[in-house]
Amino acid sequence: MTSLTYRDAGVDIETGDALVDAIKPLARSTDRPGTMGSLGGFGALFDLKAAGYADPVLVSSTDGVGTKLRLAIDCGMHDAVGIDLVAMCVNDLVVQGAEPLFFLDYFATGKLRLEQARAVVAGIAEGCRQAGCALVGGETAEMPGMYAKDDYDLAGFSVGAAERGALLPRPDVAPGDVVLGLAASGVHSNGFSLVRRILEAADQGVDSPAPFATPEAGAQTLGQALLAPTRIYVRSVLALHRAGLVKAAAHITGGGLPGNLPRVLPPGTVAVLDAQAWTLPPVFAWLAQAGQVAPEEMLRVFNCGIGMCVVVREADVAAATDLLSDKGETVFRLGTIAAGGEGAAPEVRVENLGPRWPAA
Repeated sequence: MTSLTYRDAGVDIETGDALVDAIKPLARSTDRPGTMGSLGGFGALFDLKAAGYADPVLVSSTDGVGTKLRLAIDCGMHDAVGIDLVAMCVNDLVVQGAEPLFFLDYFATGKLRLEQARAVVAGIAEGCRQAGCALVGGETAEMPGMYAKDDYDLAGFSVGAAERGALLPRPDVAPGDVVLGLAASGVHSNGFSLVRRILEAADQGVDSPAPFATPEAGAQTLGQALLAPTRIYVRSVLALHRAGLVKAAAHITGGGLPGNLPRVLPPGTVAVLDAQAWTLPPVFAWLAQAGQVAPEEMLRVFNCGIGMCVVVREADVAAATDLLSDKGETVFRLGTIAAGGEGAAPEVRVENLGPRWPAA
């Protein structure tokens, strides 16, 4: 019998080693105070004292990119989903008042392709730089028989910290407070099973021209437009928090506004939002029309143009809006917090919905 090797079984150790060498500079580019050591050890170290914390509480998050990966693979565009992976984790940390400190990734594929994997990790490193956290390690798994040779899957893990008395949401969220919305950069990383079904129903391929392209974006294919990376709100929301201007914050992911904003509201409150307070971006107007998706379903599945919400005092609206705008955010006053039934579960009520909501 001919002697078999690991390579014969579909796993190339040399390519894995080459990938580690290729991504070491990417990881080093994300170093921040508290980072210790480098890639290659059995575990990653982080010094909380060097990061400036006196009495920290650790906050952790893990997530993936979902079926948006299918579009990335089909389009051959792999760097943006790396940013998505970081965004889905770190945006969940900052709404709890935590500063993201470090990040690890898991990359699994049927056949390790050096350039493809490096592009993904380059996107992860860019997301970490945007969030101010260090890429301290990860795992690359070549798994023939589990994935098709060109397919891969991603998972991300992030840890952040907050001083013990500075966690969000604050306990004083109350009727009369104002809900501000921060604009999304696109569909972000949720609802892509429905997006892909809409593409099939509309007989549109990822290489088709985007029918909703704007002059600002220039000529784009549907794939390019839909793969716009998730916006990372860490620096702006942290700045708002450190200025003492935010009571609560919610990352608008799967479940949309109705499913995420109540997670940070106290019992007996209702967030009353005006659908005419912001304009539905063209990509969502097209998805709604092409898929004949009802407004209520759009709100339940997609962010509909609002990727982050913050709750502030009425007296702080102007200061909060100015600070967020200075940080590069587009800010909308969405509505207010009102009283609900005593002890009732918090909820969101979106008013002024209609078949043309809102005008594209």
